[in-house]
Amino acid sequence: MTPETPGPANPQTAAVSSFEEASLRRMPFEIIGLAAVVAVILLLLSGPATALLFFGGGALSALSFVWMKSSLTKILSRKKADAVRSGLALYALRFVLILGVFFLIILLYPKRILAFAAGFSMMLPVFIAEAVRAFAAMKQWKA
Repeated sequence: MTPETPGPANPQTAAVSSFEEASLRRMPFEIIGLAAVVAVILLLLSGPATALLFFGGGALSALSFVWMKSSLTKILSRKKADAVRSGLALYALRFVLILGVFFLIILLYPKRILAFAAGFSMMLPVFIAEAVRAFAAMKQWKA
């Protein structure tokens, strides 16, 4: 008798897991794509500096998402005490780095900080679109 390979006990769980993984892999590209589309519109309406800062905010948002996803995967694979300690340190570093970038943008381009912040928030519409896609893919609503 050979041991079975570990896997989800329910095929539906496997489908949900693969849908979630595909969604998480796709999101950074969607963030950058949406930021690029809006940056082109801003280029026509506001000029190159605003468009570049908007796109830079979107790119930083995508990088932040990738870093958060990979670090969360590593943190969750550790023991609880180690995970809490390293997770807090890593997220404190992430927060300080993001604040530093915002501070630099405020110093260099004080009138265009809103463009950078709006680009950085491009993660939100992508999250909403992925949630709508997930709900639309559900075959049955649970009560």
